[in-house]
Amino acid sequence: MKIRSIHQEKRENRGRSSMWRSLGASPIVWVIAGALGIILADAIIRPLADQATGIISLILALAEGVIVIIVYKLTMNHLARRSTPELSGQRAGVEAGMGLLTGALFVLVSAFTIVAAGGYSIQWANAAEPGSALGASIASALGAAIVEELIFRGLLFQAIRQWAGNGLALAVTSLFFGVAHLGNTGATLWSGFAITIEAGLLLGAAFLWRRNLWFVIGLHCAWNAIESLLGTPVSGHAPDGLYTVQASGSALLTGGDFGLEGSVVPVLISLAMAIPMLIRARRPRE
Repeated sequence: MKIRSIHQEKRENRGRSSMWRSLGASPIVWVIAGALGIILADAIIRPLADQATGIISLILALAEGVIVIIVYKLTMNHLARRSTPELSGQRAGVEAGMGLLTGALFVLVSAFTIVAAGGYSIQWANAAEPGSALGASIASALGAAIVEELIFRGLLFQAIRQWAGNGLALAVTSLFFGVAHLGNTGATLWSGFAITIEAGLLLGAAFLWRRNLWFVIGLHCAWNAIESLLGTPVSGHAPDGLYTVQASGSALLTGGDFGLEGSVVPVLISLAMAIPMLIRARRPRE
């Protein structure tokens, strides 16, 4: 009886352990757990980086990036029970560099198209400490890019893809990304739609095309940093950049109080970029 009892207890323990493993492997569980861990780390470190200046703010942003990537990897490895090839160290620098260049070109072409159309006038801000403004813009952009991409393209996208494939994952994460920005200063239904296309669709397409998060993080980081340095609001958040932008004319052209991302110009340019990315993503990787 005693031996049977011990064996029965072992089987019950194995059953409970298996149940918890199955529960942890559920996409809902690991998306929520991973997102909460990333948001908590961001809530602790981001205010410190925002209050710091110059190189210190950049160091804190890099530290935050390392910590949230570790949280992401632990979530994927131990809850989702999968590896993280999307954060492979192989070609990480090259992919991030390509993303930075792509994001920079996207914002600069969009901004100077609006300038050419008479919507923006850009002047030097006479910043007393340009190095401090540069460091703060990069640090803020880097922290936001890593956190948002790990949550949206890392956790949420891959959970939905596991259930329903790439198409629905792209549609849902794009929509969620637009909705997440509706509470920002100057936001409207149009700006929410614009963000859905520019950021949601473009960044999702970039992830499917390059099959890694480094490229997408680089694109997102350069996008936000250059917007801030040019002096246009970043999703409604007032920048402290090297230049100032005076907007005139239709909000459809300038983006109004929401900034560049509320303009129809980057919406059209992002579509012109995202469509070829999606076409390339359907081709088998050589």
